[in-house]
Amino acid sequence: MRRGWVLALLVSLAGPTAAARQEPGVLRVSVVLTGEANAPTPIRRHLLLISDNPSSAPPRRVFTAADGTAEVRLKPGNYTVESDQPVAFAGRTFQWIQSVDIAAGRETTLALTAANADTVTPPPAAAVARSAVPDDDRASIAARWQEGVVEIWSPSAHASGVVVDAAGLVVTNQQAVGAATSVEVQFSPARKVRGLVVATDPERDLAVVRIDPATAAAVPVVPLGCGEPPPATAVGDEIIGLEAPLRQPKGAISGDVTRVATRIIESDLLPGTGGSGGPVFSTRGALLGILSEGDERMRRNAVDVRVVRTTEVCEVVSRARRTLDAIPPPPASALPVEPSKPFPTATLTDAATLLARHAPFQVTSAGFDIAFLTPVHIHGGREQRIASSGRSMQAGAAWLKARLATEFANWDDYVADVPPVLFIRVTPKMVESVWMKIARGAAYTQGVALPAIKRLSSGFSSLTVWCGDREVTPIHPFVLGIEVSDTETVSEGLYAFAPDAITPACGTVRLDLRSQKEPAKADTLTVDPKVLEQIWADFAVYRAP
Repeated sequence: MRRGWVLALLVSLAGPTAAARQEPGVLRVSVVLTGEANAPTPIRRHLLLISDNPSSAPPRRVFTAADGTAEVRLKPGNYTVESDQPVAFAGRTFQWIQSVDIAAGRETTLALTAANADTVTPPPAAAVARSAVPDDDRASIAARWQEGVVEIWSPSAHASGVVVDAAGLVVTNQQAVGAATSVEVQFSPARKVRGLVVATDPERDLAVVRIDPATAAAVPVVPLGCGEPPPATAVGDEIIGLEAPLRQPKGAISGDVTRVATRIIESDLLPGTGGSGGPVFSTRGALLGILSEGDERMRRNAVDVRVVRTTEVCEVVSRARRTLDAIPPPPASALPVEPSKPFPTATLTDAATLLARHAPFQVTSAGFDIAFLTPVHIHGGREQRIASSGRSMQAGAAWLKARLATEFANWDDYVADVPPVLFIRVTPKMVESVWMKIARGAAYTQGVALPAIKRLSSGFSSLTVWCGDREVTPIHPFVLGIEVSDTETVSEGLYAFAPDAITPACGTVRLDLRSQKEPAKADTLTVDPKVLEQIWADFAVYRAP
């Protein structure tokens, strides 16, 4: 009887990490059609709806990337993958409805091609009836305002933004900013500055960021028209949005108004990945508001995106202006940016074997596990993961190495392009609580010997890197939100640095790591010089002329 009580206590203390849970699987979808001369053409920005069978929740909305692929983590089960709208291509339309089984801990691939599509020739009237906004309208609006559209990088997300005040005010989505008090504001591939978050409004999904006024004055400032009647808008009107998507050039998108309300406009505009938060105009060039993809519930229900109307934007900006006297502007000094030269992944002809022989460089501190990831690891890990897609995620050291180099939660889309940077990934260590140790001790007195049951320790808070006596500023100080159970998420660090930021020439490289539980206490680690040599060797092909 007492033994049963002890085991019940252990189960209750272990919680979701000790309970038997099925690990999610990975679904990798590609959408590729064959064009002229039998050349394969990836279909980018194709919206797929993914529903479980039988249906237990609204479908997930997933867009294909520039290479025509999309990747999503799903619980084990059977799913239906279908196109939201047909694709017009080479005089025909294509759409897909496919069923797929997802196994726990495995990667499943689904190739959507002309062979398994439903096609119609010629395109039905419904697919071509909508008249596109003339290119010259998009071009003229982009030419006038695009320099004032910026990229917003917070530790957890990416979005577009727009300069609305010469005093240095930038409007973006609150969802992208999250709880951050400062963000990075990028104007071009070569220019990025610090921004301070001075006002947020979660209900409206708006945030206002302050930058150096001289930097703001150098670009066009989009007038909000506060105090004026909002521009007239009706269902069916064509509208134009400007965006700065994740790792893509700035551009213009167009769509139709589907609903008009006092505070918002709904539209079928399709922003690129990390592209919402930019300005939306009428075809006459009048500013209508700021593009928002809405909350997670709206995205899962495939509801049209929202445009937060200018009257709502003006209220939040007015609140931000009242803080300007009390909060000094951030410095105008430029922050590090990604190198313009891509990493030559084509030279890594046998990346999977390379990774198996040469795992991500790992070190440990008192409270964290630290991995140094070069483009070799990212590319090799992706190749190894594809090659091992039929194996359990727990099976084999090579697979675990590949998993470390391929799973990046909210920053998967950024890492997927294999940017030419050095990542430092910081993961809290697994620890066993005092109560769990006591419970295991009680079980042992009853003749039950159990292994240690560990949980992740306090989440990651921040990382500071020192090259000798000089602090190294990261290109991006990302934070990963890793789901460890259905109800629990832990924070990991993923800091991106320039290829030449941390080298053997530093002499000594020191890491100061801080946790959410004790942010004022640094967990300090000196990096082994051999690790620095290995990192430097991985970037040799990048340094070659």
